[in-house]
Formats: sequence, C-alpha cells, structure tokens
Amino acid sequence: MTLRVYNTLSGTKEEFTPLVPGKVSMYVCGVTVYDHCHIGHARANVVFDMIYRYLCHAGYEVTYVRNYTDVDDKIINRANQEGVPFNVISERFIAEFDRDMAALGLALPTHQPKATEHIAEMIAVISCLIEKGYAYAADGDVYFCVEEFAPYLKLSKRNLDEMQAGARIEVGEKKRHPMDFALWKGSKPGEPFWESPWGKGRPGWHIECSAMSMKYLGETFDIHGGGKDLVFPHHENEIAQSEAANGKPFAHYWIHNGFVNINAEKMSKSLGNFFTIKEVLEKYDAEVLRFFLLSAHYRSPIDFSDQNLREAETGLERIYSTLAGIDEELAKGAAGTSGQPEEELAGKTAALADRFREAMDDDFNTAQALGFVFDLVRSANRVLAEGRGDNRALLTEARDRIREVGTVLGILTSGPRAFAERLKSRKAAELPISPEEIGRLIEERIAARAARDFRRADEIRDTLAEQGIMLLDSPQGTTWKVK
Repeated sequence: MTLRVYNTLSGTKEEFTPLVPGKVSMYVCGVTVYDHCHIGHARANVVFDMIYRYLCHAGYEVTYVRNYTDVDDKIINRANQEGVPFNVISERFIAEFDRDMAALGLALPTHQPKATEHIAEMIAVISCLIEKGYAYAADGDVYFCVEEFAPYLKLSKRNLDEMQAGARIEVGEKKRHPMDFALWKGSKPGEPFWESPWGKGRPGWHIECSAMSMKYLGETFDIHGGGKDLVFPHHENEIAQSEAANGKPFAHYWIHNGFVNINAEKMSKSLGNFFTIKEVLEKYDAEVLRFFLLSAHYRSPIDFSDQNLREAETGLERIYSTLAGIDEELAKGAAGTSGQPEEELAGKTAALADRFREAMDDDFNTAQALGFVFDLVRSANRVLAEGRGDNRALLTEARDRIREVGTVLGILTSGPRAFAERLKSRKAAELPISPEEIGRLIEERIAARAARDFRRADEIRDTLAEQGIMLLDSPQGTTWKVK
C-alpha cells in the first residue's frame, strides 16, 4: 500500500509523492515563546514527531524544520510587564519548550530556526512583494494586498466578500482592504526594532514562516503542518505571500491536527479550561500522555480528561506487563513442554509489521496501528497464561515486533520494570501509607507465612488492599502495585 495523506488544500486523501524521490521536506509551525506550553501544543508536536518518525521508518530522508516565534506582541507585552528585554522572555520559554518536548520523547528536527535570526530574509521577501505589486508601504508599515492575489483563501475555502462584510480596519491601521495583513510593523516606543527600507520596525507574524521555510527547504516543498487553528489566517497568509513572491506552489501537502477538548468542551484560555504540559506531567507519566495523544487519529478531536488519561495509563501498562511477562518467561531458560508453536500468536506476530504499515500508510492512523498491537498483546498473554509448548522463540519475536512499533511511535522506550517503578512511585505519593511501611508489612507477611501464621498473613494482605495496594506473589518474591 502506498502512503496516502489527507491534504487540507484539496480536502481529500492523496497519494504521497515527494518532489524528490526518497526525500521529504517538511515545515511545521512552532510556538510563540511567551508562556508555558499547554496540551494543545503537546498534541501538535507529538503528531508531527510521529509523522517525522514514520517517514524516516518508511525509508525517506527527511529534512524537518520547526521554528520558534521569538518576537511577537505577546512576548513584548510580557517583557514590559516584567521589566526585562523581550529576548529574556523568549529565551526562557524556548528552554521551557525544549524541556517539555524532551519529556514527551520528541526527536530533534533537522533545523529549529528563530524568527529574530532571519530578519534579512523576511525583508528580502517583503521587498519582492512590493516590487511585484502584491504589497504596499504605509507610514512605516507594510501590508499584503489580498485583492491582488486571486487564489486567496483557497486553503480555508472561505469567501473574501463575505469576510469583508464582517471585517473592519482598526484605528491606527493604514490598510486599503480590511483583510490586508501586516508584513512589517513600524516600531512603537518601548518595542524592539530592526532597520528596514521602510524604517525601524519588526516583522509581522506570517512572513517569518515563509522566509524560513524558503531558506531551509526551497521555494516549494512537500509538507507544511500545524494545528487546525492555523489554517486561517496564518497558513492562508503564508500561501498568499509565498506564492505571490515566487510564482510557484508553496507546499504540496497541508497537514493539520485536530483540536483538544477538555471534558468534551473545546479547550480555550478564555474559558480557563486549559492545562500546561508541566501541570499534566505532575500527575501523569510523560509516556502515558504521549500514548494518549496517539490513541486517536491525529485529525480527530481528542477529549482530554482524567478518565481518558487513566485509561491510556492502563492500556500502556498492559503492553508493558506483557513485555515483562515475556522477559520473565525467557529468563527461565529451560524449554517448556514440547509441542507446536501457537498458531494464532505466530500469525499475528508475522503480520504485525504489515498491519502497522497498512494503518500508518492510511493517513498515519495510529489508533488502528495501536489496535493491532493490542491484538498481538492478547495472543501473547494467552500463550503466557497457558504455558503450552515451547514458544520462547515465538514470544521473543512477538516482543521484538511490539518494540519496533513502539520505536516508530516514540513509546515503549523504557524497560518494563523501569516503567512499572515510575508508575508505582507516582501513585504511591498519593497513598495514605508510605512505601517504607508497605515494605515493612510485606516482610512481616513473609515471616508470618514462613511461620504458617496464615491468618496474620491474610490480615496484612487485606489491610494493604484496603489502602489501595495489591500484593503480587511469584517464585521470585512478593512485589506490590497500586490498584
């Protein structure tokens, strides 16, 4: 099956054919670095990290660019509030962003350009647009004239006349048309500025992505991505200014991830129902959050709630428990009862790579891909429970196939024991009993059982159960986990 992706520009799934065979050029809009990132940022970045990883896995040589918007009204406003230069704010939150993304297991893009390091490239594009009649200077500002670009709004499928009816020119703006957008903003007192042919000022938001994508990927490239909220105006304006300047198609495939809802309601700062990544990671393991974000198709809305995060945690724990069970079985060393390898497990193990590729080639369907992993997990668990025949070689292969899928998706990166300990430690912090006290009671129970005082041993087990602790007895000893 050939990779097919949903292209926002055409509104359909299309066969993916890169400009250069075997190579992919991809630009994804990064964050404006004025505050901590929220889970909407987490979703967008995990989605495009997954796409990047899968394209590499599929054999493409990928050039992946993700920018930082490090000068903007919001950055300047925060800097003025704190009484510091704007770059103090931007550098602080670039570092915070990098920490959040590292926690979520993101691979580093090929390039991570900053807007402030590409002012010359932006000025060159703006000058070209003025020369070609697509932009005009007005008292230190420069605007793009949307009426001069006939295909304007082809990405969002909007109507310019209808939009004009509801738009207005704000006080202080020198636009010819209400929908014209700023390419360059003349400097105001207390704002950072750069020299330009139109006077001191700074770039508008949209022009930075056009200039940086052209520098690192060329005038036309394969994939442009970002959140669904960027379709208009940001990506629409990028297309207009880029194609007007170059006279060529800008990006061939436009990929947008869906929104995050909070308890079935759209996430919004104005509603106060958003969570930063840091807040979420105080409560849930980072790998659990990544697993949750990949559990739905990237274009679908995803409902963020404690219940759904707990379900994701349980699902990921199931996979890790299976991997742990396989490791324990293999550690026994001796062959099991003679017999033929288990056919269902053999079939699902052999098919996983193809089924995974089939799901991912259908517009990166991670939800279906994870469903195939769980099919194999169920078969492996049944074989482990029944213990019939010598299936060690088959279990080894099943484990390796599951881990291969995990590597592509950026999950299952820990050892099963390390993951279990992380979860246990996180949950134990919320228990009414300390890990030290749990350990003491386990030792007392072991002593009671050795003395054949089974009534006391059962009392200890029940006492711990009442406090949310489940004891796990095995030939290797007794361990515990939080219910």
